[in-house]
Amino acid sequence: MASKTAAAKDIITLHGSAAIVSEFFCYAANSILFNRAVYPEESFVKVKKYGLPMLLIEDDSVKSFMSSLTSQISEWLEAGKLQRVVLVIMSKATGEVLERWNFRIETDNEVVDKGVSREKSDKEIMREIQAIMRQVASSVTYLPCLDETCVFDVLAYTDTDVAVPFTWIESDPKLIANPQMVKLHGFDTKIHKVDTLVSYKNDEWDEEE
Repeated sequence: MASKTAAAKDIITLHGSAAIVSEFFCYAANSILFNRAVYPEESFVKVKKYGLPMLLIEDDSVKSFMSSLTSQISEWLEAGKLQRVVLVIMSKATGEVLERWNFRIETDNEVVDKGVSREKSDKEIMREIQAIMRQVASSVTYLPCLDETCVFDVLAYTDTDVAVPFTWIESDPKLIANPQMVKLHGFDTKIHKVDTLVSYKNDEWDEEE
């Protein structure tokens, strides 16, 4: 009986995978906002998630935004309609895009179409997510300092036949001209595969001799 219970934990359903990926994005977004100092340190509370100390913002408006975002992402993931999510960091003064955190999503369409499940252990998925979170936490070592007040936005790339909720608006892609890029680890639930890439503004200057 014990072996059957253990095996059941390895079954990944479409609903379960969507929950894992949407929750991951919420925690990843909070970690990015903290580590890139978009909000002050005192705006965050420490929690434990993925076997790591994580930070969640306590600002009510941002919490409400993240909750709504997570719910919508999960809905799109279950429908197999979400292609990527991008967290954009911009200058508050000029609106210039300084960083784009790109989460590209590949969906196993057989699971969406036929309702089948896949197998992968929770621990293996958690280890893969841990690796991404550690890279986000160390981003200050490889990304330029954001020495101005910044704001953020989230872009969702969906299939063209998806009805856009009234709380979302059509947007330009908020691209960065000639960006530097760093590919981060990804993770795979066997239903949704998530690849992570951060691109950032490359300030060039001539060093004095």
